[in-house]
Amino acid sequence: MKTIKNTPFLVIILLVAMSCHKDKPVTKVVKFDSTTYQTLGTFDPTGKPNYLVTPDVISSGMQSFIDNTLQDQVDLRTTHPELLTTNAIADIKITQSSDVFITYVSHGGGKTNTFSFYTYPTNQPPASTNDIKTITYVFPNSGRYTTLTQGDKVKLGRFEPGTSIGFVILQNGWDTTTNKLNNKVVHFCSNDVLNPEVDPKLKKHAVLVNYPAENKVLIGFEDVDRTLPECDNDFNDLVVYCTVTP
Repeated sequence: MKTIKNTPFLVIILLVAMSCHKDKPVTKVVKFDSTTYQTLGTFDPTGKPNYLVTPDVISSGMQSFIDNTLQDQVDLRTTHPELLTTNAIADIKITQSSDVFITYVSHGGGKTNTFSFYTYPTNQPPASTNDIKTITYVFPNSGRYTTLTQGDKVKLGRFEPGTSIGFVILQNGWDTTTNKLNNKVVHFCSNDVLNPEVDPKLKKHAVLVNYPAENKVLIGFEDVDRTLPECDNDFNDLVVYCTVTP
Protein backbone atom coordinates (compact mmCIF):
# COMPACT_ATOMS: atom_id res chain seq x y z
CA MET A 1 0.00 0.00 0.00
CA LYS A 2 1.29 3.40 -0.95
CA THR A 3 1.44 6.15 1.64
CA ILE A 4 0.74 9.76 0.85
CA LYS A 5 3.63 12.00 1.66
CA ASN A 6 3.63 15.75 2.18
CA THR A 7 0.32 15.61 4.01
CA PRO A 8 0.78 19.04 5.67
CA PHE A 9 1.26 20.58 2.24
CA LEU A 10 -1.99 19.02 1.00
CA VAL A 11 -3.86 20.29 4.04
CA ILE A 12 -2.64 23.83 3.37
CA ILE A 13 -3.85 23.64 -0.24
CA LEU A 14 -7.25 22.40 0.93
CA LEU A 15 -7.61 25.22 3.43
CA VAL A 16 -6.67 27.83 0.85
CA ALA A 17 -9.19 26.38 -1.59
CA MET A 18 -11.93 26.44 1.03
CA SER A 19 -11.15 30.05 1.90
CA CYS A 20 -11.63 31.03 -1.74
CA HIS A 21 -15.18 29.64 -1.82
CA LYS A 22 -16.81 31.61 0.97
CA ASP A 23 -20.54 32.09 0.73
CA LYS A 24 -21.56 35.36 -0.86
CA PRO A 25 -23.38 37.77 1.45
CA VAL A 26 -27.17 37.70 1.18
CA THR A 27 -27.60 41.13 2.75
CA LYS A 28 -25.52 44.27 2.59
CA VAL A 29 -25.41 47.05 5.15
CA VAL A 30 -27.24 50.09 3.79
CA LYS A 31 -26.52 53.41 5.49
CA PHE A 32 -28.19 56.77 5.00
CA ASP A 33 -25.17 58.84 5.99
CA SER A 34 -25.92 61.62 3.47
CA THR A 35 -29.56 61.96 4.57
CA THR A 36 -31.08 64.51 6.93
CA TYR A 37 -34.31 63.80 8.83
CA GLN A 38 -37.25 66.06 9.56
CA THR A 39 -40.85 65.82 10.74
CA LEU A 40 -44.09 67.28 9.43
CA GLY A 41 -44.90 68.62 12.88
CA THR A 42 -45.15 67.70 16.53
CA PHE A 43 -46.50 64.46 17.98
CA ASP A 44 -47.62 63.19 21.36
CA PRO A 45 -45.64 60.81 23.65
CA THR A 46 -47.12 57.78 21.88
CA GLY A 47 -45.92 59.00 18.49
CA LYS A 48 -49.35 60.06 17.26
CA PRO A 49 -49.08 63.16 15.04
CA ASN A 50 -50.61 66.46 16.07
CA TYR A 51 -50.94 67.31 12.37
CA LEU A 52 -53.65 64.82 11.39
CA VAL A 53 -56.30 66.14 9.00
CA THR A 54 -59.93 65.03 8.64
CA PRO A 55 -59.81 61.23 8.67
CA ASP A 56 -61.05 58.89 5.98
CA VAL A 57 -63.57 56.14 6.65
CA ILE A 58 -62.13 52.67 6.08
CA SER A 59 -64.99 50.49 4.92
CA SER A 60 -65.52 46.93 6.09
CA GLY A 61 -65.23 45.92 2.46
CA MET A 62 -61.73 47.37 2.18
CA GLN A 63 -60.62 45.74 5.42
CA SER A 64 -62.02 42.39 4.29
CA PHE A 65 -60.21 42.76 0.98
CA ILE A 66 -56.92 43.44 2.79
CA ASP A 67 -57.42 40.52 5.14
CA ASN A 68 -57.98 38.19 2.19
CA THR A 69 -55.24 39.58 -0.07
CA LEU A 70 -52.50 40.26 2.47
CA GLN A 71 -53.18 37.38 4.82
CA ASP A 72 -51.41 37.59 8.15
CA GLN A 73 -48.31 35.34 8.32
CA VAL A 74 -49.05 33.87 4.88
CA ASP A 75 -46.32 34.13 2.25
CA LEU A 76 -47.45 36.47 -0.53
CA ARG A 77 -45.19 34.62 -2.96
CA THR A 78 -47.61 31.72 -2.69
CA THR A 79 -50.94 33.53 -2.63
CA HIS A 80 -50.29 36.47 -4.98
CA PRO A 81 -46.89 36.12 -6.65
CA GLU A 82 -47.88 38.64 -9.32
CA LEU A 83 -47.63 41.42 -6.73
CA LEU A 84 -43.95 40.63 -6.24
CA THR A 85 -42.84 39.82 -9.77
CA THR A 86 -43.96 43.14 -11.21
CA ASN A 87 -41.36 45.84 -11.84
CA ALA A 88 -43.78 48.48 -10.59
CA ILE A 89 -42.73 50.30 -7.43
CA ALA A 90 -44.92 52.10 -4.90
CA ASP A 91 -43.45 55.55 -5.54
CA ILE A 92 -45.89 58.30 -6.52
CA LYS A 93 -45.17 60.31 -9.68
CA ILE A 94 -46.53 63.86 -9.64
CA THR A 95 -47.63 65.00 -13.11
CA GLN A 96 -49.35 68.27 -12.11
CA SER A 97 -49.21 70.54 -9.09
CA SER A 98 -50.95 68.44 -6.42
CA ASP A 99 -51.65 68.00 -2.73
CA VAL A 100 -50.66 64.54 -1.50
CA PHE A 101 -52.16 62.72 1.47
CA ILE A 102 -51.40 59.41 3.18
CA THR A 103 -54.07 57.43 5.01
CA TYR A 104 -53.26 54.81 7.63
CA VAL A 105 -55.29 51.63 7.16
CA SER A 106 -53.78 48.90 9.35
CA HIS A 107 -50.66 47.17 10.59
CA GLY A 108 -49.87 43.52 11.18
CA GLY A 109 -46.31 43.59 12.48
CA GLY A 110 -44.77 43.39 15.93
CA LYS A 111 -42.27 46.21 15.49
CA THR A 112 -42.54 49.88 16.36
CA ASN A 113 -41.99 51.10 12.83
CA THR A 114 -41.72 54.69 11.67
CA PHE A 115 -43.36 55.51 8.33
CA SER A 116 -41.67 58.25 6.30
CA PHE A 117 -41.23 59.61 2.79
CA TYR A 118 -38.58 61.15 0.55
CA THR A 119 -38.70 62.90 -2.81
CA TYR A 120 -36.54 62.90 -5.93
CA PRO A 121 -36.73 64.15 -9.53
CA THR A 122 -38.83 61.67 -11.50
CA ASN A 123 -36.28 61.61 -14.32
CA GLN A 124 -33.45 60.90 -11.87
CA PRO A 125 -34.49 57.93 -9.72
CA PRO A 126 -32.14 57.16 -6.82
CA ALA A 127 -29.24 54.82 -7.52
CA SER A 128 -28.08 54.72 -3.91
CA THR A 129 -28.84 56.23 -0.52
CA ASN A 130 -26.57 59.15 -1.43
CA ASP A 131 -29.40 60.35 -3.66
CA ILE A 132 -31.85 60.57 -0.74
CA LYS A 133 -31.24 64.02 0.69
CA THR A 134 -34.12 64.24 3.17
CA ILE A 135 -36.43 61.76 4.86
CA THR A 136 -39.57 63.19 6.45
CA TYR A 137 -41.34 61.35 9.25
CA VAL A 138 -45.07 60.87 8.66
CA PHE A 139 -46.25 58.43 11.35
CA PRO A 140 -43.59 58.23 14.11
CA ASN A 141 -45.08 54.93 15.28
CA SER A 142 -47.23 53.06 12.79
CA GLY A 143 -46.64 49.60 14.26
CA ARG A 144 -46.82 47.90 17.63
CA TYR A 145 -48.32 50.07 20.40
CA THR A 146 -49.43 52.65 17.85
CA THR A 147 -52.33 54.87 18.88
CA LEU A 148 -53.26 55.56 15.27
CA THR A 149 -56.79 54.58 14.30
CA GLN A 150 -58.00 53.40 10.92
CA GLY A 151 -58.46 56.30 8.55
CA ASP A 152 -56.01 58.66 10.25
CA LYS A 153 -54.74 60.93 7.50
CA VAL A 154 -51.80 63.26 6.98
CA LYS A 155 -51.06 65.82 4.28
CA LEU A 156 -47.52 65.32 3.00
CA GLY A 157 -47.53 68.66 1.23
CA ARG A 158 -47.99 70.18 -2.21
CA PHE A 159 -45.67 68.92 -4.90
CA GLU A 160 -44.82 70.10 -8.39
CA PRO A 161 -44.73 68.14 -11.67
CA GLY A 162 -41.59 66.10 -12.18
CA THR A 163 -41.39 65.12 -8.52
CA SER A 164 -41.64 61.53 -7.30
CA ILE A 165 -42.42 60.50 -3.74
CA GLY A 166 -40.90 57.36 -2.25
CA PHE A 167 -41.73 55.74 1.06
CA VAL A 168 -39.61 54.17 3.76
CA ILE A 169 -40.18 52.17 6.94
CA LEU A 170 -37.63 52.61 9.70
CA GLN A 171 -37.67 49.25 11.48
CA ASN A 172 -38.31 49.92 15.20
CA GLY A 173 -37.72 53.60 14.52
CA TRP A 174 -39.94 54.56 17.46
CA ASP A 175 -38.39 53.99 20.88
CA THR A 176 -41.17 53.20 23.35
CA THR A 177 -38.83 53.71 26.30
CA THR A 178 -37.70 57.23 25.46
CA ASN A 179 -40.74 58.12 23.28
CA LYS A 180 -38.34 59.40 20.67
CA LEU A 181 -37.43 58.67 17.06
CA ASN A 182 -34.29 56.75 16.16
CA ASN A 183 -33.03 56.91 12.58
CA LYS A 184 -29.99 54.69 13.23
CA VAL A 185 -32.03 51.61 12.36
CA VAL A 186 -32.65 49.46 9.29
CA HIS A 187 -34.55 51.23 6.50
CA PHE A 188 -36.82 49.45 4.01
CA CYS A 189 -37.78 51.57 0.99
CA SER A 190 -40.44 51.45 -1.69
CA ASN A 191 -37.61 51.81 -4.22
CA ASP A 192 -36.03 48.33 -4.37
CA VAL A 193 -32.50 49.52 -5.17
CA LEU A 194 -32.20 51.08 -1.71
CA ASN A 195 -32.94 47.87 0.21
CA PRO A 196 -30.30 45.62 1.84
CA GLU A 197 -31.02 42.25 0.25
CA VAL A 198 -28.58 41.20 -2.48
CA ASP A 199 -30.91 38.87 -4.41
CA PRO A 200 -33.11 41.01 -6.73
CA LYS A 201 -36.02 38.66 -6.06
CA LEU A 202 -35.92 39.57 -2.37
CA LYS A 203 -35.37 43.33 -2.54
CA LYS A 204 -39.03 44.38 -2.75
CA HIS A 205 -40.51 45.62 0.54
CA ALA A 206 -43.60 47.45 -0.73
CA VAL A 207 -46.32 46.06 -2.99
CA LEU A 208 -49.11 47.83 -4.83
CA VAL A 209 -52.56 46.29 -4.41
CA ASN A 210 -55.42 47.58 -6.57
CA TYR A 211 -58.78 47.89 -4.82
CA PRO A 212 -61.10 48.79 -7.71
CA ALA A 213 -64.26 48.77 -5.58
CA GLU A 214 -63.22 52.14 -4.15
CA ASN A 215 -60.74 53.19 -6.84
CA LYS A 216 -57.84 52.91 -4.41
CA VAL A 217 -54.31 51.53 -4.68
CA LEU A 218 -53.17 50.13 -1.36
CA ILE A 219 -49.50 49.88 -0.40
CA GLY A 220 -48.48 46.93 1.76
CA PHE A 221 -45.08 46.77 3.48
CA GLU A 222 -42.85 43.97 4.76
CA ASP A 223 -40.75 45.12 7.72
CA VAL A 224 -38.24 42.25 8.08
CA ASP A 225 -35.10 41.49 6.06
CA ARG A 226 -36.42 38.98 3.54
CA THR A 227 -33.33 36.76 3.73
CA LEU A 228 -34.09 35.94 7.36
CA PRO A 229 -36.04 32.79 8.34
CA GLU A 230 -38.33 34.83 10.60
CA CYS A 231 -39.60 36.88 7.65
CA ASP A 232 -43.13 35.73 6.80
CA ASN A 233 -43.38 37.75 3.55
CA ASP A 234 -46.99 38.68 4.25
CA PHE A 235 -46.53 42.39 3.36
CA ASN A 236 -49.21 43.52 5.81
CA ASP A 237 -46.87 44.95 8.45
CA LEU A 238 -48.21 48.35 7.39
CA VAL A 239 -50.97 49.14 4.92
CA VAL A 240 -51.64 52.68 3.71
CA TYR A 241 -53.00 54.42 0.63
CA CYS A 242 -52.16 57.67 -1.07
CA THR A 243 -54.54 60.36 -2.29
CA VAL A 244 -53.34 62.88 -4.88
CA THR A 245 -55.52 65.96 -5.37
CA PRO A 246 -54.77 68.37 -8.22
